[in-house]
Amino acid sequence: MKNFDLLRRICEAPGVSGFERRIRDLVLDQLRELADEVSTDNMGNVIAIKKGRERKRVMVAAHMDEIGFIVNHIDDKGFIRFLPLGGFDPKTLTAQRVIVHGRQDIIGVMGSKPIHIMKQEERSKVVPITDYFIDLGLPKEEVEKLVAIGDPITRERELIEIGDCVSGKSLDNRVSVFILLEVLRELKGQDIPYDLYATFTVQEEVGLRGAMGSVSHIDPDFGFGLDVTIAYDVPGGAPQEKVTSLGGGAAIKVLDGSVISDYRMVNYLKGVATTSDINYQLELLPAGGTDTAAVQRYGTKGSIAGAISIPLRNMHQVIEMAHQQDIADCISLLAGAIRGLDTYDWSFTADHSPAPSHPDKATTDDAGWL
Repeated sequence: MKNFDLLRRICEAPGVSGFERRIRDLVLDQLRELADEVSTDNMGNVIAIKKGRERKRVMVAAHMDEIGFIVNHIDDKGFIRFLPLGGFDPKTLTAQRVIVHGRQDIIGVMGSKPIHIMKQEERSKVVPITDYFIDLGLPKEEVEKLVAIGDPITRERELIEIGDCVSGKSLDNRVSVFILLEVLRELKGQDIPYDLYATFTVQEEVGLRGAMGSVSHIDPDFGFGLDVTIAYDVPGGAPQEKVTSLGGGAAIKVLDGSVISDYRMVNYLKGVATTSDINYQLELLPAGGTDTAAVQRYGTKGSIAGAISIPLRNMHQVIEMAHQQDIADCISLLAGAIRGLDTYDWSFTADHSPAPSHPDKATTDDAGWL
């Protein structure tokens, strides 16, 4: 995979919601020669600006934070209790290592009541997250020298290549951070029609909080969310439940639980994919949401918003899996979409059916393309 080492570093960098410093530092280091201006706002969002020919604004939001935990108690024996930061399925915590980021990084293990001493009725139930604890292998007095209430905790797992895919923790949403950096790399030295605000947001996993703050001062005309989506193309999944398929191409979001994408943007992205021979599929996610909702709503006038999503199996686990070709397709689709925004008639009176397969035959009667 092209630039796999960078993706690995991005995925393995710690940065739970509200504690994104290390992943932010990595992103800032990568942005040094990729943008005309780079800034960090008061919430910690990173905004990289690439100037366009006209002053309209295009915002792409990819969140940097990962799900994790925060220390809320150390008991008399040195075991740590915690609160989740982001959504967790408790059964995914079993037999996992974590890293407690205190005065130094310390490896710990997730523990719970052993099955050998569970009652029969307990064995048939999922262990609630409140019954888990973290064992650092140290007595309380040593733990308290290193760990304090309020310290963040991340999951410990390396990113690996597996078949045609990559697998590890925090591909949600570090794969999108990687994609946005690669798009900026691809656009380097190229003219684009409008000012691009590549925004690496914080605290998405706890309610789109960083995006809400950044959108309010960027105030984009066009907006793209960039995040993962469910690929439930596995045994036991009904066809109507799969949402997307791994290896099926970049996913163009139609809707999720927080947003209905602008139909003009959906058809524009379909047209870009078709004319550029980029594999794509449509995403209709019944529940859940991404920064796309904030990008669409929180500017002073709203924005023409849509999203490009990366199909992902095993979401919010440490074995998340994405297909390498889907990642490449998302890079190509987003870069092409940014380059061509001024070639489309965005008025509500235009015919916004998808573009023809041959762009040289396009007219204003074909899909609103100019």
